[in-house]
Amino acid sequence: MADAVRLILLIYFHLSIISFNLAQDVDQFVYNGFLGANLHLDGIAEIHPNGLLQLTNTSKQKMGHAFYRLPLKFSSNSASSSESMSFSTIFVFVMVPEMQNLSGHGIAFTISPSLDFSLAVASQYLGLLNTSNDGLSTNHILAVELDTIRSPDVQDANENHVGIDVNSLNSIESASATYFSNTEGKNRSLNLVSGDPIQVWIDYNETETLLNVTLAPISSPKPNQLLLSTSINLSEILLESMYVGFSAATGTLASDHYILGWSFNKAGRAQSLDISKLPSPPPHRKAEKEPKVMIVVILVAVMVVIVTITVGTYIIRRKKYEEICDDWEREYGPQRFSYKNLYKATKGFKDRELLGAGGFGKVYRGVLPSSNLQVAVKKVSHDSKQGIKEFVAEIASVGRLRHRNLVQLLGYCRRREELLLVYDYMPNGSLDKFLFTNEKPALNWSQRFQILKGVASGLLYLHEEWEQVVLHRDIKASNVLLDGGLNGRLGDFGLARLYNHDSNPQTTHVVGTVGYLAPELARFGKATTSTDVFAFGAFLLEVACGRRPIELLGLPEEVILVDWVIECWKRGAILDASDPRLEGNYVIEEMELVLKLGLICSHSVPTVRPSMRQVMQYLNGDATLPDVTLESAAIGTFITCNEASDFVMSFPSSVGKGSGRSFCSIDSILTGGR
Repeated sequence: MADAVRLILLIYFHLSIISFNLAQDVDQFVYNGFLGANLHLDGIAEIHPNGLLQLTNTSKQKMGHAFYRLPLKFSSNSASSSESMSFSTIFVFVMVPEMQNLSGHGIAFTISPSLDFSLAVASQYLGLLNTSNDGLSTNHILAVELDTIRSPDVQDANENHVGIDVNSLNSIESASATYFSNTEGKNRSLNLVSGDPIQVWIDYNETETLLNVTLAPISSPKPNQLLLSTSINLSEILLESMYVGFSAATGTLASDHYILGWSFNKAGRAQSLDISKLPSPPPHRKAEKEPKVMIVVILVAVMVVIVTITVGTYIIRRKKYEEICDDWEREYGPQRFSYKNLYKATKGFKDRELLGAGGFGKVYRGVLPSSNLQVAVKKVSHDSKQGIKEFVAEIASVGRLRHRNLVQLLGYCRRREELLLVYDYMPNGSLDKFLFTNEKPALNWSQRFQILKGVASGLLYLHEEWEQVVLHRDIKASNVLLDGGLNGRLGDFGLARLYNHDSNPQTTHVVGTVGYLAPELARFGKATTSTDVFAFGAFLLEVACGRRPIELLGLPEEVILVDWVIECWKRGAILDASDPRLEGNYVIEEMELVLKLGLICSHSVPTVRPSMRQVMQYLNGDATLPDVTLESAAIGTFITCNEASDFVMSFPSSVGKGSGRSFCSIDSILTGGR
């Protein structure tokens, strides 16, 4: 009997210890390496055999999450609750960029109400949010981001910063990555993508409502001065049950994101990490050496016939993939693709991979063999008079543009008389297929209005917000592509032209598409931001009306869209110009705004046209459209074929079709320069 009692007491004692440990595990934990860690992983996150936690690898547009598996209790609606909002955490991370000083996108320590991030987007949203829910108070998310890409659409300060995020990737406070050296008594810069381990301390004091962030190299003690200290009341943000962990993401460029160790305490100061027990950080990735030409070594003993066949095959293959590569192009490095890889990606540029064709080239779907990244490859022609060195330099510059409403130009390739431009692949194709054909379902007005605002935002970035002024010079529905969420992205920068702010673009030959060309181009041949605004005005009208700027309906009838909208207005029925496929299902005020704004942007006098910043203010409702009268409305002045005979341009696919007349034969790219 006594033995039975002792056994029961022993079992009770062990159960008490287990319960105590579980309780302690919920309040705090320390991982000096992650073997056997109680973590929930998703995306491409994994734990290596040495205990190293890897959130992402060098895969493009991917994300990875690692969260403590059990929810923590942060607050309670009960007045008698003793739960505190205070917490403390320490972790060590390493970022190894795919290419030296070119990374993407970063790591975020996160407190989230859910472990489900299936709707999140990689790149600038760090695998936490997406375009539709970014900024919503219902997110209940707190994050401290270690961001290595400057994304203007979320107002990042630079490409190496730490930010505090509340329900949005637009930080409420941020600072460049630095640390205070206790020994030197001054701030030192810190490169987040150096490949070296960096330690982070994050502490929240509920009483003072202060969130403090500090970081330093792993070899340095905790700095005496904070990097960020923000007043914030977490009781208004966090829910009662929350998860803590990490999220990381890549974009068109990628990084290996690692966590070496992590300590967290919900009830006091987090325990320091044992640096000696942390898994070894990954080695620095060496700068890639320039590819060397493979030399085929043929053994002398091999039969002459085999040697001949082998050498002949080698020569034929080299000829097949032969491309032009000058010494000056080496500076563009990863932005140059090999023709061989693009040939394989598009399955030999087969017609079944053809996405579309126009006056300036054909576009093919492709999958890069090295990364399985889907791309769109455009083949265009050029001649030696055009200045290919300057053209490639501009293409390389355009490849550095970063905006969610621009199609990313990934790089280029030159081969014989061809220039190949490589873009991100947009699964829903071009907008004109939705507007003018029955290939795609009709877009409703809400979708169209969001597309217009998105393209306007992208143009504002090109004109005013990037380091140089970028003139697109070919804005039209067929060059607006739709991503998986039907968001509009302006693409095809094959005709783009760059110049510095506070300077004037040089006179140039006209390029573009009939119906979108401002009348002053025929007189002066100078593209400006105002000529881009003119083309955007034509684009506004074609999206609202479902018609192209110029339509030939059969001899002798011809419809100029601007004139037709003004005629509807004269009759007091401007809404009659709206696309009949909408069946009247639109917001009347928005439709009137778009039609009248399209007329103002299409005005024949450049000084009357608004800037893209003003256009965005009108579309967002931040400014009232000026009173527009019929007398001051745009005059439908377009460059005609005869006027444009010496210039380079293409025509909408509807022009001349079924009309019984030849509209014009000019249809080549960049003849006579840029």
